[in-house]
Amino acid sequence: MSVRSSILKKITESLQNVSNTDIYNISSYLRLEAYKGNGMYSFLLPLRTKDYDIQSEAQNIMNNDQDNIYDNINIKNNIVSFDISREICIKKVLEDNCLTVSAPTFTNNKRKNVIVEFSSPNIAKPFHVGHLRSTIIGNYVANISSFADNNNVKRINYLGDWGTQYGLVQLGVDLAGINEDEMKKSPIKALYTAYVTANKLVKTNPSILERAREIFNNLENGITSGEQWETYKQYTIEELKQVYNRIGITFDEYHWESMYNAKNIKKVITLMEEMQLLTIDKQGRKIVSLNDGKKKKNLPVIKSDGSTLYIARDIAAAMDRFEKNTFDCMYYVVDNAQIGHFSNLLEILKQMEVPWAERLKHIRFGRINGMSTRKGNMVFLEDILDTARDIMKQRQLDSPTTKVSMDLMDNSSDILGISAMIISDLKRSRQRDYTFNWDTAFNLQGETGIKLQYTHCRLVSLERNCGAILTSECEPSLLREEVVDDLVVLIASFEETVLKSYEEMEPCVLTAYLFKLSNAVNRAFIILKIKDESPDVASQRLLLFHAAKNVLAQGMKLLGLLPLEKM
Repeated sequence: MSVRSSILKKITESLQNVSNTDIYNISSYLRLEAYKGNGMYSFLLPLRTKDYDIQSEAQNIMNNDQDNIYDNINIKNNIVSFDISREICIKKVLEDNCLTVSAPTFTNNKRKNVIVEFSSPNIAKPFHVGHLRSTIIGNYVANISSFADNNNVKRINYLGDWGTQYGLVQLGVDLAGINEDEMKKSPIKALYTAYVTANKLVKTNPSILERAREIFNNLENGITSGEQWETYKQYTIEELKQVYNRIGITFDEYHWESMYNAKNIKKVITLMEEMQLLTIDKQGRKIVSLNDGKKKKNLPVIKSDGSTLYIARDIAAAMDRFEKNTFDCMYYVVDNAQIGHFSNLLEILKQMEVPWAERLKHIRFGRINGMSTRKGNMVFLEDILDTARDIMKQRQLDSPTTKVSMDLMDNSSDILGISAMIISDLKRSRQRDYTFNWDTAFNLQGETGIKLQYTHCRLVSLERNCGAILTSECEPSLLREEVVDDLVVLIASFEETVLKSYEEMEPCVLTAYLFKLSNAVNRAFIILKIKDESPDVASQRLLLFHAAKNVLAQGMKLLGLLPLEKM
């Protein structure tokens, strides 16, 4: 157990009638500071915040140190300070992070079942940058949920394969003359070509759209077979998996909108009718009445021809997932444009008296502007990733300090390019729109994924080439420099950063921390030389850098980066 977790354990043991929620909030406010000159490190905890109030417990907290792990406990300005000697704290922090970086452990919370639905592209439409953002952020949400709270996390990719677009694609395949071989070779682009072909014809011939609706309605109601469509979908899944593998992302399950077609969700619609939630409007649609501020609004759920709308399929999907998984929380990682949709979904489930409705959370995000290849607009993610790889490969070829061999350069360049894309996104507040800039994203001197990879590679190279022996036992008396304190405090702050990032579901919190850690490491490189030092001093400095490397790597992995050893 880390020194921070030990202190939290002491605090929580002294509290009376405090919920797990309060304990969790308390943990996210506990922070470490080094007081240079007096040989002390202090963990500081406010007694009152917007999230909790434990002022009445102050005396209990101060009295609960039977093991005498603190040098002093005092309260000033409504903040309790737990003072620990510099030597004890440094030793504990570096030895704890020598072999592995552990998640925060301080409560007896039961392991939760968590579902994260993310990425979710539409069949026959480009896997565009909006889906890239959902994919990157969703992967972070799944990673942090698993690491920070030891949850059982299931990753679901919910693919759009239903609706009138199905009919348009079927018509487009015939109209564009797309054969089986073309479909199998590049299904995403082939289906997109079919979709675009049909949509162009709709502009001059509206009957095409009616024909598409008829094709879809016949499929949904079982009048025609969807065997060919199932084949197209299987081809698409295989191609999507290649793209996901490239960016280091896997899913536990692939779901389809078509799983919740009119036939399969009849039970849900019947339940809504029995609860008298559905009425028929003048157009023959089944609608549900919702509160929209002071007035009510009517929301269509089933079309007049009996086919389902997106909201109906989402209601059925949520109920099906709870029945199969009994989730404690389900995150939908979808952009800001879907705020209204998820508000409607939540209200309908509440009207259906579903007790778990509040467990649904919308992790929303802003849009990316300006992302195209340097040659012009590109709609497919694979083209964007290729551009990122090519930029990095050229820079590696041009750099005199490149360490990776030519036969491994393509893979290295790809990982670096993807790292740049991920960090360019995750370093910003997720709810804000932003404009992507290729030069900024790939700048080694700026706050980029390239910089994080560079720092990690530098730390790996140091371990391999410095000549010192790595020890797992810390001797703080040999680490007297002030830069040591800066780095140790940052290493020890990883836990609180993870908790804050998890609490807010904000990857930018963790990203900002990793840049601080990277900067501190690079400052320490200048002062804490290892070569030509005595073996004891060299080993202790190497232990410090090794612990920093482990924390940096763990943070990078949580954000979805694969730490490189050479670049």
